[in-house]
Amino acid sequence: MISNLDYVTLQQLWWVICSVVGALFLFLTFVQGGQTLLWQVAKSETESALVVNSLGRKWELPFTTLVLFGGALFASFPKFYSTSFGGAYWVWILILFTFIIQAVSYEYRKKPGNVWGTKTYELFMFINGSVGVLLIGTAIGTFYTGSAFSLNNMNHVTWQYTMGGINLRGLEAAFSLFNISLGLFLVFNARVLGALYLLNNLDLGSVAAMEQRLRKAVWTNFICSLPFLLYVVVAILLMKGFNVDDEGVVSMVSFKYFLNFLALPHLLVMLLGGLALVIWGVLLGAHKGSFRGIWPAGLGTVLVGLCVLCLPAFNGTAFYPSTFDLQSSLTIYNASSSEYTLRVMTYVALAVPFVLLYVAYLWKQMDSQKLSTQDAMDHEAY
Repeated sequence: MISNLDYVTLQQLWWVICSVVGALFLFLTFVQGGQTLLWQVAKSETESALVVNSLGRKWELPFTTLVLFGGALFASFPKFYSTSFGGAYWVWILILFTFIIQAVSYEYRKKPGNVWGTKTYELFMFINGSVGVLLIGTAIGTFYTGSAFSLNNMNHVTWQYTMGGINLRGLEAAFSLFNISLGLFLVFNARVLGALYLLNNLDLGSVAAMEQRLRKAVWTNFICSLPFLLYVVVAILLMKGFNVDDEGVVSMVSFKYFLNFLALPHLLVMLLGGLALVIWGVLLGAHKGSFRGIWPAGLGTVLVGLCVLCLPAFNGTAFYPSTFDLQSSLTIYNASSSEYTLRVMTYVALAVPFVLLYVAYLWKQMDSQKLSTQDAMDHEAY
């Protein structure tokens, strides 16, 4: 079956696969969101132990998925990887730094002889959950707003954006209102997911006040996310986009992403369905007294993320546009690996469903019993 796929189909398939991994990462940022809630919802050492040990069971998952996302992009779309990760390296270095200090925090927060104190490492966790997620959102935003780079005939990338003679190497993405709004939406959505996850994962019978704080955090952060979500959605529908014609020439087209929704209605269904699921999860957690809101909200986040990542890549659109030189813009067709490489990778990818089933099995075994205050204090690992 795979041998019958043509090169164009393989290119499209691998962008979808990479987008699925990226969308799963956005769901797993419930760990980062939970870290930013620590000082808000935990008012005692016991409650802090509950939150940190619950998140500590899953902290490797978003980090591993982010690495997998980068690895999949490197293998399937190497020109994008070299252009973005090489040219805009300050953004990616800062993102990587926030995840490094996260790993250090879980390792050393309760280490004997910790001279910095637990609050220092909790601050590192907060930075990872806020600054890290914000920067990831601004990086995704460049799929729509573009970056100031150019490519020569040897595919050497030159970053053109400077301020005061200093080449910002991708940090200019943080100066875009659209990019920042997308990043802030992801930060608040991660906080919503974090609160919903903790409600689902913790035995809150002996800390009823903490349960109320978590339910309040679900609603408050959802409300805070709405202005940024509304701005991002309206901007996508109204903004000009980077159209690629049959000859590969890139030009600006008004309402390009709105036209993409019309041409690819399944993406619109995915966006609306995902948002509806997130709202359902929020209502379950904030107002219905349920502990299972993380699942519809998590699935909704995956669907919205998949839509956001696929919309700027299909229907003749440059997924990584250059605002300095339109013809340097990258598409899934001029940025991908060879047909042979993509075909071999597709055979390897057949094992992915089995890996996912194994992860789901481990997740179920790990969470077969909710974490209680007694367990957190007796077996405090983080």
